[in-house]
Amino acid sequence: MTTITADLSGKRALVTGAASGIGLAAAEKLARNGAEVAINDLAGNARLADEVARLVGEGLAVRAAPGNVGDPQDAERMVLTAIEDLGGLDYLVNNAGTPGTKAVIPQSDLARLDEDFWQLLLSVNLVGPFRCTKAAAPALKASRGAVVGTASIAAYRGGSSTAYSATKAGLVSLTRELAKGLAPEVRVNAIAPGFVGDSNWDIDWGEGWKERESAKVPLGRVGSVEDYADAIFYLCAGASYVTGHTLVVDGGLTA
Repeated sequence: MTTITADLSGKRALVTGAASGIGLAAAEKLARNGAEVAINDLAGNARLADEVARLVGEGLAVRAAPGNVGDPQDAERMVLTAIEDLGGLDYLVNNAGTPGTKAVIPQSDLARLDEDFWQLLLSVNLVGPFRCTKAAAPALKASRGAVVGTASIAAYRGGSSTAYSATKAGLVSLTRELAKGLAPEVRVNAIAPGFVGDSNWDIDWGEGWKERESAKVPLGRVGSVEDYADAIFYLCAGASYVTGHTLVVDGGLTA
């Protein structure tokens, strides 16, 4: 598989929701290309310390940045602490997100979409990226850096729930607005991943879902975390004339 590389020596990155999945793959790719990376996840997630220790053991310049992007005060504290520790910021990857459920919620089941469910998804998936970007904006402007968010093809075709799809659609809109608001110093883009074959999200898509979904994808397979990390990397380290764009990365599923 062809992969994108670049010399990111001297660059500094913060990746949220990065103790596993797409976030971890993105953080690892940035670090393996020379960037110093702050890896964020919830303070209580044991995988955060484990993965940071693994990468440090491999000689990579990574550090933990525990914090909850769904909490206004904690999100700001986490971002500002990471920037101070890194000595600045070149790339912010707003990857943290939650489906809020382990089972798909049909669009007709409005009863399960209660106020608490909506508040959780809105705070983590939509307002969280705004909080982190707002806190990081001065440092990113100083470095003429980039922001990349993780949206979803659920923004265009539905997903685990109506609320999840709506928050990801909101993130697509937020990407455009922030791109205009932070221009010309900072580029703001997002990716919209399709299914993730090696995700650790506990959504029950039903038995044999990978085979079913692969049959629908023109490229013949569901995506890997590395596929999505490559796209994030491109929008961070390349794409110098691209901003306000959400790059659909789904093997052609929504083509």
